[in-house]
Formats: sequence, structure tokens, C-alpha cells
Amino acid sequence: MDDHSSIKRRLAAILAADIAGYSRLMGEDEAATVRDLKGHQAVVLPLVGRYGGRIIDTAGDGILAEFPSVINATECAVEIQTIMATRNEAVPESRRMLFRIGINLGDVIHDETRIYGDGINIAARLEGIAEPGGICISRQVFDQVSRALKADFQALGPRTLKNIAQPVDVFAIAPVDRGAGPGVTAPNAVDLKQEIRFCTAPDGVQLAYSMIGQGPPLMKTGNWMTHLEFDLESPIWRHLYRELAKDHTLVRYDPRGNGLSDRTVDEISFDAFVSDLEAVVDAAGITRFALLGISQGCAVSIAYAVRHPERVSHLILYGGYAMGWNKRARSAAQKDEDAAMLTLMRVGWGKENAAFRQLFTSQFIPGGTKEQADWFNELQRMTVSGDVAARIHEANGETDVTALLPRVSVPTLVLHARDEARVPFEAGRRMAAGIPGARFVTLQGQNHLFLETEPAFGQFLEHTRAFLAT
Repeated sequence: MDDHSSIKRRLAAILAADIAGYSRLMGEDEAATVRDLKGHQAVVLPLVGRYGGRIIDTAGDGILAEFPSVINATECAVEIQTIMATRNEAVPESRRMLFRIGINLGDVIHDETRIYGDGINIAARLEGIAEPGGICISRQVFDQVSRALKADFQALGPRTLKNIAQPVDVFAIAPVDRGAGPGVTAPNAVDLKQEIRFCTAPDGVQLAYSMIGQGPPLMKTGNWMTHLEFDLESPIWRHLYRELAKDHTLVRYDPRGNGLSDRTVDEISFDAFVSDLEAVVDAAGITRFALLGISQGCAVSIAYAVRHPERVSHLILYGGYAMGWNKRARSAAQKDEDAAMLTLMRVGWGKENAAFRQLFTSQFIPGGTKEQADWFNELQRMTVSGDVAARIHEANGETDVTALLPRVSVPTLVLHARDEARVPFEAGRRMAAGIPGARFVTLQGQNHLFLETEPAFGQFLEHTRAFLAT
């Protein structure tokens, strides 16, 4: 049998990156360099997945990734360099980490885990000749992206690259200079600057809300453990808000007891949550909008859509339920677990030792990295007190909007991760089945709050954007 028959080839865009002067940085301060590199990687590596790519290798200071789209690969490189320029602003020049990036479009050979071929080798050589903070691309890449990407392209001409038989026609994308303005502009870049405002609920509670992005209004119903400022930096929420704000004016608010809204409140109930949503909608001055509910926000969104169908153009429900945990059929063991969870929330939530909160984190993002888990542990402590968290958890358990489901008259999309640990898949399926004409989409994942690098996030965006376009 011919061994060549099993070889698989495909055309792919290859991105190769490394840190300029990394050996020098390591020689000067190894511990600080490793710490800084990990911090940068935590921000940069998720961008590969967001732009549809796949990470092949991250050995040392390097990144090797492949993309089915050369435009996406270049947009990813642009955003990496833009983000890194911002991160380096407050860093002494001698300690800045500057990526050099090379991109090539070529034929690659692949097996289950690795890829090989000159397509990769050329990308690596292009990386080597890129300026710190810059991007070098081959002629094949330039021909595809020059009209699609607003950038300062510089023709460098044919270059002889090590171990590459033929000269390669090279183009450079100017490095980002924060003083003179960026040399490249990512076409999908979003300004997440926000102006936080306050409104008053019917019972006098002050609610913090903000708007980011541009386009048709999209209102996100409040759910617990949010913080208008902290969330834009958090790997738990920032990727979702960044993507939603690309196409819409995204209106968010911290629910009562959470974040920048009043933290000490008398009433925590389902009816109060619905009244809070009504108050924010009126204060924001939007008359008709798409409404997004996540987790317990789904039931609140359903109640609002039934009360105000003329104001809701589309209803999107993710990871939610119509019937709270205390209303569902449970075994004796499950009841004991729920009682123990309430006790742990009251006594251990605010402690510096995150062990108590980690139990909760493992239900929301069981597939998260240590850094993501640490962020979520801190998110819990920063956004809500243990007593209020327990009261919200109890109120969510008593929720029941099953009688409202047949009365939902607006177009509805329901999404739920099949293997998620927090809210049973069956709860989401039943919610969708009760809403007339609702579309139901199963996402692949186990996290209640989808992370940037998992397939569920991309699937959520794809289905949500298609739905909102109807």
C-alpha cells in the first residue's frame, strides 16, 4: 500500500509569533518574565479561538496557530498587536514584551494533532524578520487581505529566508505606535468605554446601568454576580460583551444587591427583579429592543416579554429555566446538597480563602483554567455579599414562570449547553418546548457561563446573530 495515500493536505493560514528579546528578558529576571508572559498569554491566546483559529503549539514564548480564513488570521494578528501595545503602555521600555508575527498562506500536511510543511516554515521565517510589535505577511496573504483590512502595508520586496528554496515576496504591517496612533486597525474593534448611570427602582433601590457599542439596542437582563466595571476586564464576561457590542448598543445593569447597584436592599424577589428591568429600560430611553436573558435572567426576561410584547423584538434565552431549583423534583440527597450550599454561601462567601467559593465556581465553569477560576472566585467576592448571594439563590429557587410560557408572543431563541453542570439541560429544553414557536439550539459544552475558547461560545454567537438578523 502507498504510504502517501494516508497523508492529508489542506490550504491553511498559519500564524507564527514570538517575543522579541525574550532571552534577554529571561536573563535579567526569569521569574518576572515568566509571570508577565503568562499574563499576556491569558489575554492573547483566546483571540485565536475567537477568530476561528486553532492553537497548534505554545512552547516557550512562541505561538503557532492555523486558521481556515487568511483574513481572520490577519485580523487576529492585528488585535494581538493592538492589545499588546495597550498592555505595554505602563511598562518600562526595557521590560516590554513585543510580539513579532508572521503569517503565510500555504499547503500543510496534518495528522490528528500536528501540522507540517513549508507553509509553516515560511510563517516562522516571516516572524523572524518582523519588527517588534509588527507583522510580516507573504504575497499570498497580502493578495487576500489588502482590500479587506484597513492597514498600513509596506512592500519589503523578495526576501531570501533561511531553508526556504525560493525568495518570498514580503509585506509588513506597521507596528502599533500608541503615541502616533495605531499602524493597523482591526475592522471589528469595539470601543468598550462606558458611561455608568443610575436609575431608581419603584421601591427606591438605586440601579447602575451602562451602554456600550453602536447599533440596534440589545438589553441584557440582570443576573447575579455582575459588576459593570469589573466585567469588562474579566475573562468570564468580557468576550461576550465585546462581541455583542460589535453590532448593537448593549445595555447592561447590575441587579439589586450586586456590583455598583445598591448592595444592601430590603426586598429580593422575582417580582422585584422584573420591576428592576422595567426601570432600567425606561431610564435608558429605548422603546423597542432585543432582550437577552442568561441563567436566572431568562425567567425575568420571559415575564417582561409577556408584560410588554410591543417593546421586545427578539427574545434570546441562554442557560435558563422556567422553574427554579426548589420547585423541581429533587431527591433527598439533592435537597441536602442545596441546604448545605446555602449555608456555605452565608458563612464562607466573603472570606479571603476562596475554598468556599471554589465549590460554586466548579458548577459554573468546570472546564475553566486556573486563571479563569481565580477570576470567577474574585468576581463572587467583589460583586455580592454572602448573605445577599444566599437570598438571591433562594429567590431563584422559588421562581416559576411555567404558566407564562404559552403567553410569550415574540420570536424566541433558546440555547443550552448539553453537558452543563449548573442548570440541567432538561430545564432548558422544557422551557423552549413551552414557548410557542421557540427555536431550540443545543450547544456543545459543560460550562454554565461559556468561555471564550470553547466551541459553545462561537455557536452561541453564530445562532444569535442569525436570529437577530431575521
